[in-house]
Amino acid sequence: MRLLFLSFYYPPDLSAGSFRSVALVRALLDRLPAHAHIELITTLPNRYSTFTSAAPALEEHPRLTVHRVALPAHKSGMVDQSKAFLAYARGAMALCKGKRYDLVYATSSRLMTGSLGALLARRLKAPLYLDIRDIFVDTMKDVLPGKLAWASKPFLSALERWTLGTARRVNLVSPGFLPYFQARYPGRDWSLFSNGIDDEFLAAAPPDAEQPAGERVLDVVYAGNMGEGQGLHAILPGLARHFRGRLHFRLVGDGGRRAQLEQALADAGCDNVTLLDPVNREELIGLYQSADVLFLHLNDYPAFKKVLPSKLFEYAALGKPVWAGVGGYAARFVEEHIDNAAVFAPCDLDAAVRAFEALAPVTRPRPEFVARFRRDAIMADMAEDLLATPGSPWAGRTP
Repeated sequence: MRLLFLSFYYPPDLSAGSFRSVALVRALLDRLPAHAHIELITTLPNRYSTFTSAAPALEEHPRLTVHRVALPAHKSGMVDQSKAFLAYARGAMALCKGKRYDLVYATSSRLMTGSLGALLARRLKAPLYLDIRDIFVDTMKDVLPGKLAWASKPFLSALERWTLGTARRVNLVSPGFLPYFQARYPGRDWSLFSNGIDDEFLAAAPPDAEQPAGERVLDVVYAGNMGEGQGLHAILPGLARHFRGRLHFRLVGDGGRRAQLEQALADAGCDNVTLLDPVNREELIGLYQSADVLFLHLNDYPAFKKVLPSKLFEYAALGKPVWAGVGGYAARFVEEHIDNAAVFAPCDLDAAVRAFEALAPVTRPRPEFVARFRRDAIMADMAEDLLATPGSPWAGRTP
């Protein structure tokens, strides 16, 4: 029995999709019978041009084969990303040619990997389980220029319908996605397995004792993508200028708007911001632990009111104050589940300043949050859901 697993990103690449996929693979291997095999098709590390990590094109493990497709050099532009995905799709189709699979799984933030999964599932006559990490059609409506968004929406909407129509089971990473999908695809059931806290962050959780930051310039850390979706260029220059002498910002990552962010900080005369290239997880945890406050921001687009950033789980596990410029479902999630966290409306400088003043500069464990959102527990349940996909040979069986 063979399971085809499609994930554009996989360790050692750095992305929420990468970390989610490896956790699900572990959970599946714990549950699949000895004669089952997972064939995973991903890419050679490519998320950031400023972060490279060696990885073999082929890895063989007991019950797991990992193929990594080589991509052309690319950055964060849409043309480059399209070329990269086409290379991945061609590689995946070539690797699957002449093979048989009993179940196909695809995890997708930009819809395209999900659509590749639908195409392969149809060709292979295998059931498809689809994991949706973002609403691509909705996001493009907000991010693309008006005429291009208008011209592309009918095609993208049709592609979304075809992809979801192929899937036997669909998981939504954020419950905030439900209204969108229920309105467009009434009558079907949805799974809701979110992101969670990985073992590395559980091990780095603070001790029970509260740790005050003290009287000094506080260190604020942001780690992650620096693209249009995060909108850091729209908020950080003003924040850094306002808090000069009180806060120092360390921004770790890369993305399509990093150059614009650097220019905006220079134009604002900000001397209390340090930009660092992406780092591996071990170094990242060290940066989190040395911070006094952890910062998060999404741009002010309607589509982002539905998402639940994976970064929130990492931040909350480390016990640091969380300063978050998010709206919609993410704002409600923070207010409900994360103590010593302050939410402000995206891109609103005055609201961001007020939110910061509401934070207590202390590191404090969040045991209830950690217990509820452990990644291993969430992925264990998701693995069971995946194997129970209608048409799967594992449906109704116990390992």
